[in-house]
Amino acid sequence: MNDNLRYALAAARLNTTDVAAALAVDPKTVSRWLQGRIPYPRHRWAVADLLHVDEAELWPEVAPRHQALADGVQAIYPHRWAVPQTVWRNLFGGAGREIGILAYSALFLAEDRGILDTLADRAKAGVTVRILLGDPQGEEVATRGVNEGTGAEIMAARVANALTLYRSLRDVPGIEIRLHRTVLYNSIYRADDHLLVNTHAYGTPAANAPVMHLTHTDDQGPADAYVTSFERVWDTTQPIHKGPA
Repeated sequence: MNDNLRYALAAARLNTTDVAAALAVDPKTVSRWLQGRIPYPRHRWAVADLLHVDEAELWPEVAPRHQALADGVQAIYPHRWAVPQTVWRNLFGGAGREIGILAYSALFLAEDRGILDTLADRAKAGVTVRILLGDPQGEEVATRGVNEGTGAEIMAARVANALTLYRSLRDVPGIEIRLHRTVLYNSIYRADDHLLVNTHAYGTPAANAPVMHLTHTDDQGPADAYVTSFERVWDTTQPIHKGPA
């Protein structure tokens, strides 16, 4: 039995069904964790984030992730689709200063009503939210579509769909959406000092490529390059028109 996990769930007033829904797993899987089975790393990290505790408090027999990875590297997920939804929600929901999204479409976020509401709520609380999407008429978007095997027209359509879904955020004070014509080697999702960096690989859709969870510090750590990249792209763009498109 994993009494640590059981006590943590009780303290958070969550049950197996709540955890299963947050992580998109079967409730029976969560029950097996309570019985003593050790989850895969991505699930351990997601549960720890959900309960706002350190992984080692729930599974002391497993080395904490900060001991297994380099300074500034919190986790590495094998694919973007393997990042639990609760990680995205906690990333943006926990922002106290700024949120930054740099991608070609970030359609998977735009399709999540909960994420859109979180971005709006954070902005209303004083958080600066900056969203950078690829110009659907730009050559860079078309090239990315061809390179990842989805096609130029499909990629442009994905960006257009994302812009339609993000439309509800355009008039929210504190949120600014811009279009870029930049070759991206990574998509960057930032909340204060935490970044999820989705690598881009030739011939591979972004959803199938790895994601790094990095922590930004002032000592030129691994996240520094991506923070700088975001700012440089932002400085080359202009705001899109507010209101209905």
